[in-house]
Amino acid sequence: MEQKHFRASGSSGGHGRPFRNGKPGVPRPGHSSSHASGHSPSRFGAPRAGGYQGSRPSHGSSRFGGGRSGGYRGGHGGSSRGGNRGGRGGGFSKYIDVSKFVNKAVITEKTEHFVPDHAFTDFQIDNRLKTNIAAKGYFVPTPIQDKAIPHILRGSDLVGIANTGTGKTAAFLIPLIDKILKHPKEKVMIVVPTRELAQQIEQEFMGFVKHMALWAVCCVGGASIIPQLKALGRQYNFVIGTPGRLRDLIERGKVRLPEYATVVLDEADRMLDMGFINDIKFMMAGMPKQRHTLFFSATMSPEIKALISHFLKDPVSISVKTADTAQSVEQDIVRVPVGKNKIDVLQELLNQPGFTKVIIFGKTKHGVQRLAEDLLKRGFKAEAIHGNKSQGQRMRALKSFKDHQVQILTATDVAARGLDISGVTHVINYDIPATYEDYVHRIGRTGRAGKKGMALTFV
Repeated sequence: MEQKHFRASGSSGGHGRPFRNGKPGVPRPGHSSSHASGHSPSRFGAPRAGGYQGSRPSHGSSRFGGGRSGGYRGGHGGSSRGGNRGGRGGGFSKYIDVSKFVNKAVITEKTEHFVPDHAFTDFQIDNRLKTNIAAKGYFVPTPIQDKAIPHILRGSDLVGIANTGTGKTAAFLIPLIDKILKHPKEKVMIVVPTRELAQQIEQEFMGFVKHMALWAVCCVGGASIIPQLKALGRQYNFVIGTPGRLRDLIERGKVRLPEYATVVLDEADRMLDMGFINDIKFMMAGMPKQRHTLFFSATMSPEIKALISHFLKDPVSISVKTADTAQSVEQDIVRVPVGKNKIDVLQELLNQPGFTKVIIFGKTKHGVQRLAEDLLKRGFKAEAIHGNKSQGQRMRALKSFKDHQVQILTATDVAARGLDISGVTHVINYDIPATYEDYVHRIGRTGRAGKKGMALTFV
């Protein structure tokens, strides 16, 4: 679905207050003035000079405290070996203009509905699979599913570029399950950047293969390797895993690469960002030369193009990416007034109506853990997920959040991709992300499945 919107310009300013009557976001009406910068005045807040390290002039306005010129650069820590090994070391990250965090969007002029070329019943797949697809409530394919499934069924290598939350998992699982039903001795390897995404794919797989003799093994770091070793000793058709743990199992001789003639690299750009490039090259080098390779990514960088040219053979390229950020997510900034603590501003936000299911992103593992503990002391129901948590702790925290037992989930960027949690009302960037790509994937946790969402960034 493509929507055409009018957006309020972020290049105007006027006089505004960060807070009025204790509420963030209430502008002071009726004030305007001329500025030497030549920008026209606005009642939503005056642009102010300054900013963070590496700032450049640009102006954004916000109902959460007024616009201010400048940008941000910050470090991005690494992560531990296992499901999320690698990562970028310290140093400076890419410049992000503050105006990119403001999107007042929101008046829909015209909506163009996507009309698929197929229904799921049209695909030449096993009838049992069709039954399970219908039982999950899937009848009309999403754009990526509609375009990708026929090519995968024909055995073509494929590059799929699509925004997060567009149905990529079903786009490759459905045709690959059908492939294994027709060729039961073959095996499929699905490589993903995070353990949460691997587990979600496993759950989706289980829904598609009910009443079929097909099995998957989920191999991720941060969890005990013993059950995974036992599962690999039994019959299975799919291995779904993170690069660090998969390489460990390969080096132990428990996963034999020549057996895998079909491989999926999902969220490939994120795997590169996390430092998994050498692990990916190692795995691909050990697989059969004649293989079926599927490659999914939200972005197309020069590094991604180099991987594609090296690993894929005459791939079909499909892109259904329409915009960097979903039009269903309204974006704004929150400015902390002089003399006020950041945590106090956050508390006032969370006490407002509508903040019922909130993910708050921070930069470090210790930071998001401390934030969750501080929010608990202030009377909020909060949980944290990050790399120092055991797999069991992370799964329990996610379940509590999904089941509405807690209002707030604090997280590092390990959770920015792949998590599909329905009904997230707000994403709050308590710490500015290291890159704009990280920002896009953070805020993609809200505004899903046709619902509206709100993303707020502290600056």
